[in-house]
Amino acid sequence: MKINDNGRIGAVNPYKKAGDSAFVPSAGKKGKAKDQVEISAEAKELLGAQGAVRTEAHSQRLEQLKSSVASGTYYVDSGKIAEKLLPYLK
Repeated sequence: MKINDNGRIGAVNPYKKAGDSAFVPSAGKKGKAKDQVEISAEAKELLGAQGAVRTEAHSQRLEQLKSSVASGTYYVDSGKIAEKLLPYLK
C-alpha cells in the first residue's frame, strides 16, 4: 500500500500555534494578557441621556418608595410575587 502526502504526520495546527503565542507573557510582565473594554463616545452619551430622562413623576414615586421603606410602612403583596415567580418554577 502506498501512502501519499506523509508530511501531515506530526503537523501542528497553525491556528492553535498562533493562538498560543498570543498568551505568552511579555518581558517584565507576569501572567496572561488581560481583556480590555472600550466604550465609545456615543455609548457614553446614551448612558448619560438615560439618567437625564427621569421625569418629575418618576422622581416623586422614588422618593415616596424610599420614605415608606425607611419608615417601615412599605407593603409587599406576596400573592403578586408568587404569581410572577410561578412561571419560572414550572
